[in-house]
Amino acid sequence: MAELLVEFLSEEIPARMQRRAAADLERLLSAALKDNNLAHGSVDVRATPRRLAIRVDDLPETQPSRAVERKGPRTDAPEKAIEGFVGSIAIALEDCEVREDKKGSFYVAVWEETGRPTRDVLSEIIPAVANDMPWPKSMRWAESRFRWIRPLHGVLALFGGAPLSGGLDTGDGILAFTDRTAGHRFHAPAPFAVRDFADYETRLRDAKVVADSAAREQSIREQLAELCAGAGFQVPDDEGLYAEVAGLVEWPRVLIGSIDRDFMGLPAEVLVSSMREHQKYFGLKQADGEIAPSFAFVSNIEADDPAAVVAGNERVLRARLSDAKYFWDQDLKFPLEKMGKSLDGIVFHAKLGSIGDKVGRVEALAMWFAGAIPEANPQTVGRAARLAKADLVSGMVGEFPDLQGTMGRYYATAQGEPGDVADAIAEHYSPAGPSDACPSVPVSMAVALADKVDTLIGFWSVDEKPTGSKDPFALRRAALGVIRIVLENGLRISLRAAFAEARAHHKCNDAVIDDDLLSFFADRLKVHLRDDGVRHDHIEAVIEQQRDGDLVELVARVRALGEFLQSDDGNNLLVAFRRAANIVRAEEKKDGTEYDGAAYDPGLGGDEPIESALWDVLTRTESEIEAALAGEAFESAMRSLAGLRQPIDALFNDVTVNVDDSVVRGNRLRLLARIQGVMNNVADFSKVEG
Repeated sequence: MAELLVEFLSEEIPARMQRRAAADLERLLSAALKDNNLAHGSVDVRATPRRLAIRVDDLPETQPSRAVERKGPRTDAPEKAIEGFVGSIAIALEDCEVREDKKGSFYVAVWEETGRPTRDVLSEIIPAVANDMPWPKSMRWAESRFRWIRPLHGVLALFGGAPLSGGLDTGDGILAFTDRTAGHRFHAPAPFAVRDFADYETRLRDAKVVADSAAREQSIREQLAELCAGAGFQVPDDEGLYAEVAGLVEWPRVLIGSIDRDFMGLPAEVLVSSMREHQKYFGLKQADGEIAPSFAFVSNIEADDPAAVVAGNERVLRARLSDAKYFWDQDLKFPLEKMGKSLDGIVFHAKLGSIGDKVGRVEALAMWFAGAIPEANPQTVGRAARLAKADLVSGMVGEFPDLQGTMGRYYATAQGEPGDVADAIAEHYSPAGPSDACPSVPVSMAVALADKVDTLIGFWSVDEKPTGSKDPFALRRAALGVIRIVLENGLRISLRAAFAEARAHHKCNDAVIDDDLLSFFADRLKVHLRDDGVRHDHIEAVIEQQRDGDLVELVARVRALGEFLQSDDGNNLLVAFRRAANIVRAEEKKDGTEYDGAAYDPGLGGDEPIESALWDVLTRTESEIEAALAGEAFESAMRSLAGLRQPIDALFNDVTVNVDDSVVRGNRLRLLARIQGVMNNVADFSKVEG
């Protein structure tokens, strides 16, 4: 058994692509080894800004021999087809087997494929894997079809401690497989040879390269924690930034710089965005949580004069913050109302008008939502909706798009808008994802709902719905946002009515959209409730009973149904329901008719007390269910259903449905249909699985 070690050394690989590239390399190489009958042990991958490496343990020295079987054409196939088959196999036609199947006789070639030296196979596999790497963006050399993310400098390919023969054709010549790599670009650029993976990692570390991205990230955490503890700062908890910065350096060294006091008057979000999004710096906080006039950054070099490195980064940040301060000062000179007028000139969507048009629709729809949200003042809601997107034309948002809404709140506060209006401007984009907080105050809820519902109706009306994995306008996220706002705040809103109102503002009369959107919401609701253990089939079972789109009521029904079906009564009643449904369905198909439960004649069952008793219980239960549902007492409705179990069991145990008397038989089939009808008032039990 031997170890395979491959490293592709190149110019800088973007940090956001490194993890995916490492996973792709492992996937492609593992698949290629399997296709070539090469079993192996564990696999390790490494990714740094300049290198992508993989180790495979316990590969055999020689590829095992294997029996190959290949099905060929029919024996009476045209001569050319047979010749083509013979050309693709390793034995003569007369040595092929002839087998029979329902389509006739055909040739089957069976031969043993002798294993080759694994070294030779790997020399073919490595170039193939490199050619198949699915980079999101890539470069091409000369006339070659070979692509890589950045120019390749070398390919280290060791098997059993010795380089593989051959190389990689980059179109600009053959990049031969070697046993050599290089260390840190500045600290140890001279190439050196390695023996195996352990030697590779050790010698790279000696050359100031930490090949393991997890180890680099951990080093950054430890260094930053130590510096923060010494200076009295909170340790940043930005998980995404730790991982991203670890992909930018091979030899991480954390340093702390200072922010010019002149910029500390900027909003904290502006400071953080300037540092994080543009410079990949960590914004630091004092022990009391206030933002500190300091930042941390990760250098890729071990500088002789760290102060010079710090000063250089402070200069870079100063230029960035100078721009931000200019935008801040300029934006404060223009009221949001005035900024909002510029939205008429910005296209929202070619078929849906300008952002100004959308603001008008959202304002009207938000005021409609205000009527359904307790304590939401329609005039305040309208004001917030009218100003909600005005900051999109501000200089600050133009420079820092991630601050949309946030800057609107600052500008609204500065011009004296009420707090709930300012908050609604910031929160109407929320929730932006599963971990984002939902608006929880009335004005914010109304504007956020209106913005999302207007977007959904708009794109539905121009038939730009999500398809498969494609959702360019984030409509699934918008629907999930509506679901979260409604459920987390317990809002009793008819989505169907909201859709109709939104369509009116879009001047769309196609009411079919409402049904389609409600179905879309039902699918999103299944996703949303899946983490709570709610079964999708339970949602399917009650969705038809709640066609108004009141999600709060729908979820209450689903939860009551789930609890009922977990009980013995619920489980047994479900079995009885299916038995009755199966009998009725089979007999309807046989008789070519449909048995209507409402047409059951109680007079025909007079001589059968069990039949009469079941009819009476069904009638009484239906009334109880109707009263319980009217009061939204779903658990009570389920308890009423439990009373059906005993009389239904008695019917199946003691009464024959398919008797010779066709009149009695038909009446009893209608009684079984009646069972389904009564139970379906609560939920469609035919949709329940399991």
